[in-house]
Amino acid sequence: MQFYTRFFTISFVLILLSACSSSNNTPSSRYSMRHDAAPLRVPTTLEMQDAVVVKVTKSASASRPYTVLGKSYTPMLDETGYAEEGIASWYGRKFHGYHTSNGEIYDMFAMTAAHKTLPLPSFVKVTNTSNNKSVIVRVNDRGPFHEDRVIDLSYAAAYKLGYYTHGTAKVKLEAVTLDNSTAHLTYIQVAAGSTLANIEALASRLRLDYKLPTNIVQKDDIFRLHLGPIKDAQHAQQVLTQLKQNQFKNAFLLYTQ
Repeated sequence: MQFYTRFFTISFVLILLSACSSSNNTPSSRYSMRHDAAPLRVPTTLEMQDAVVVKVTKSASASRPYTVLGKSYTPMLDETGYAEEGIASWYGRKFHGYHTSNGEIYDMFAMTAAHKTLPLPSFVKVTNTSNNKSVIVRVNDRGPFHEDRVIDLSYAAAYKLGYYTHGTAKVKLEAVTLDNSTAHLTYIQVAAGSTLANIEALASRLRLDYKLPTNIVQKDDIFRLHLGPIKDAQHAQQVLTQLKQNQFKNAFLLYTQ
């Protein structure tokens, strides 16, 4: 695993932020830890769900050109059509609880990421090319400031992609916008309950049985298990029929707006 030092320039002030640190970090920095580390537990199923793509307001300050370690960067104003391949790293406990470049609080168990030029915030699909696992993350930070890295993922995202023990992985990045993320998608609500552990166990089983992603939605004290998204309406109807035949008689279709 690599260690990080992240910088970001707002107007004429160079502010230390959460990113790729170097070995000359001292305990007097704003971070309580000298070196980065993994958390003391693994992410839950609920925490490993993809970031939900929603309409966002881009940060004006995070859209300005900036300079880090003598190199200048010009952020994109529109991520539509963006695609790139390269090396991904991840960051964890050292930066947990500190502000990201657009003012949010970094949570190593949230599906977020740092990128040098994507708009903040924006959403990107990250695919580990070695195992074809993918995740959708919310980009809310700047970095990683290494020439050989294209994105810095949260610990939860790296865990989901299966490279959290290696430190880096070769990935493919694809921008996700509302135009290409929600059109004609179908979900199936399979079950609901008040015990998260039971819903998570059922989600794991359904992912194996139906080869589809799952999504757990919490409202009040009830956890609702959704299967999908499913792009083909006919396929969704076939899956629903199978579910009803296999004990889930109360399952029903959910459609995106």
